[in-house]
Amino acid sequence: MNLILENKINATLKNIFNKLDLDDKFAFVKVSDRADLSDFQCNGALALAKITHKNPREIGTMIAEELQKHDFCESISVDGPGFINIKLKNEVIAQNADKMAEDERLGCGMTDNPHKVVLDYGGPNVAKTMHVGHLRSGVIGESVSRIERFIGNEVISDVHLGDWGTPMGMILAEIIRQDSNLDKVTTYDIAQITEFYKQANIRCKEDESAREDARLITAKLQDGDKSYYKAWQHLRGESVKAIKDNYARLDVNFDLWWGESNAHETCGKIVKIARDKGISEVDNGAEIIRLEEGNKPKPPVILIKSDGGYTYHTTDIATIKMRVDDLAAEEIVYFTDSRQTLHFEQVFEAVQKLGIAPNVKLQHIVFGTVNGADGKPFKTRDGGVMDLETLIEMSKEKVRQSLPKADEVEGYGEAEIEKLTSQIAVAAIKFQDLKNTINSGYVFELNDFAKFEGKTGPYIQYAIARINSVLRKAAANGLQSGKIVLEEPEERSLALKLAQAHNVVMRAHTDKEPSIIAEYTYNLAQIFSTFYNACPMMGAATPQLAASRLKLAKLTRDILKLMLYLLGIEAPEVMLKAENKGE
Repeated sequence: MNLILENKINATLKNIFNKLDLDDKFAFVKVSDRADLSDFQCNGALALAKITHKNPREIGTMIAEELQKHDFCESISVDGPGFINIKLKNEVIAQNADKMAEDERLGCGMTDNPHKVVLDYGGPNVAKTMHVGHLRSGVIGESVSRIERFIGNEVISDVHLGDWGTPMGMILAEIIRQDSNLDKVTTYDIAQITEFYKQANIRCKEDESAREDARLITAKLQDGDKSYYKAWQHLRGESVKAIKDNYARLDVNFDLWWGESNAHETCGKIVKIARDKGISEVDNGAEIIRLEEGNKPKPPVILIKSDGGYTYHTTDIATIKMRVDDLAAEEIVYFTDSRQTLHFEQVFEAVQKLGIAPNVKLQHIVFGTVNGADGKPFKTRDGGVMDLETLIEMSKEKVRQSLPKADEVEGYGEAEIEKLTSQIAVAAIKFQDLKNTINSGYVFELNDFAKFEGKTGPYIQYAIARINSVLRKAAANGLQSGKIVLEEPEERSLALKLAQAHNVVMRAHTDKEPSIIAEYTYNLAQIFSTFYNACPMMGAATPQLAASRLKLAKLTRDILKLMLYLLGIEAPEVMLKAENKGE
């Protein structure tokens, strides 16, 4: 069942183009830039004119005359240099909305080419407190994961922990320095482990001998020393528990909790492949792969350092091999900030030279920073990096100011209010992030992002809750939804916006860009608000009109919920406000 209006028009256009002996690659429409003139427009005549050396307006007129023969068009006009404006009949739009409402996928199709995608996001280091810099990777990655699954791809998400490098040796060295041995290490919780790391970091910056101790311990750990390995297992385990707690609060999920340590054994295989292919060489005691010289020369990939240890290059290359060999990945996508750009350019070129991921698409998506009001990366008042747990608590406290107290609303005790607080706070945090294009940074403004109006997560949640309230009242009054009819312009605008859902999701999938969904969701909520104010449901002129508007409202609610889900945001059944203590 084709529920995508553009596809219906495109199929008709393709037949017309073929009939007129025109190149049908230009036989497609887009949503009109001028909603007052038309619903869709086809700009193919302009491109065809360059190929055929004919007047574009004449071409447009020929196409328009053929379109006139089809009964789904209310009106067709040709403007300017051959722009074809198409306005659909109300009944066509209404029938499409009716079918969307009955479809379990709400008119959203699936990819024609389903495949297995591995998404690498999160990437926190063990033994370190998660900070605001980890927010974007997790939130963006979770949304893309949901979008990819929804359109039919098989997705494996991996947090890819930093758990095997020099920081591990630094912590172990610091514990030994303070305790004389590692006997107490298994008693330390994440707060104590983090403190050890902070002290070790300061010491290693100031003391060459401390850095050397850390390096030696790291080497012994990676060589399998039992005492260091046992201590490392505890450090990693406690860290992972803390990381999982933080991500759980943001509803960010992973299928795999692999880290650099998982790739250690495969690193040796990578080195062997490089040697066998003759693409590695020794330079100043390190084993490297030189990369192609071009307009932008890149430093070589270091496989083995002069001290015998593997590098981040090696573990990332080895991880790609594991994802291809063990997971059968056909596409691997990484989400990090811009500081990793050169790293992944090097890794991807080395992978190509090694031939370990044939026909696998490798993609690195770069995101901007979360900034304070000064436009610089967000920090605490004392200048330190804002940790993620504090950020979430600050957000929840801001939301609490807008909610009633426990038991001020019947049925909402402390647990219910706290759940609602978390749902709204997380929606505010995530929507503030995802409404921005991935590659742009944004200012985290606590006073604005948690508002119930404006371009915020709570505004969308409130729109859904308001529709829920209307539907409950309608049911209590014996009103049911029914066949959709479009009589008012606000009904028509809403139905047309709902019809865009499929293309919005597919664009977000193709571009790996959740902001496309966030923008659509906000605009849909606004259009519904206009419809809500202009088109009464409970007080409609006829029962048939009331039933139609209720069905439009329910479809809007369902699509808003779907879009929020794809952004990783929950939609509470009811929203409460302190000032009116009700819905």
